[in-house]
Amino acid sequence: METFFNYYYHGGDFNLFSISHINALLTLLLMNILMVYIIRKTQSEKISNIIRITLAIILLIQELSLSIWRLSYGEWRVATSLPLHLCGIAIILAAFMLFKKSKTIYEVVYFWAIAGATQALITPDIGQYGFPHYRYFQFFVSHGLLVTAVIYATFILKFRPSAKSIYKTFVITNIYMIIIGVFNFLTGSNYLFIAHKPETASLIDLMPQWPYYIIHLELLALILFSLCYLPFTFQYLFEKFRSVETEA
Repeated sequence: METFFNYYYHGGDFNLFSISHINALLTLLLMNILMVYIIRKTQSEKISNIIRITLAIILLIQELSLSIWRLSYGEWRVATSLPLHLCGIAIILAAFMLFKKSKTIYEVVYFWAIAGATQALITPDIGQYGFPHYRYFQFFVSHGLLVTAVIYATFILKFRPSAKSIYKTFVITNIYMIIIGVFNFLTGSNYLFIAHKPETASLIDLMPQWPYYIIHLELLALILFSLCYLPFTFQYLFEKFRSVETEA
């Protein structure tokens, strides 16, 4: 148990697209498919609500557990340990989205989750904490269930983002970035990686130096948000095509 939680873990680094990585992704995929299937098959509002509330509680508990873990080793820092990165704040918002069944929150969380959390799941940055360390499980639970929350809201609650949601989310993201920029300045932190480039290798390394790479991040975010909306564009076009055929 001590090895499972040990902050200074030496059980093996996490390796991209290793068996443990692929297994985590496949488990999350299967879990999401089963969730939607069970709820639709049973048509039980009680089961649906139990799953919804359970997801919300787990999202909050796992985030709290990460802070407790860091605190227990004296490694909690204002500059690095708050859930202020985009995925961190999205996880908290997703929990409230599920509790309240809020379409307003969904419109923002959808883009942050699909654009951010899916990318994080494909290219995790958890360094030395490979399987079966606590941090390995915490990472995939947090980011995986963030995507699951959006899938639940989309397929079960029938929420849909609109084209305007892209620009709304982009504006909210920029407002949030300004707030975090001030917080970074006051605390010496680097949330959202807007104070300087991250220490670990990332896509930002291919971009110009600070502050010019922030403009590139803005453009990338807008492109990713637009791509995230594509499935709904295709759905709208398909439904419109079918209605025209029916009328004909």
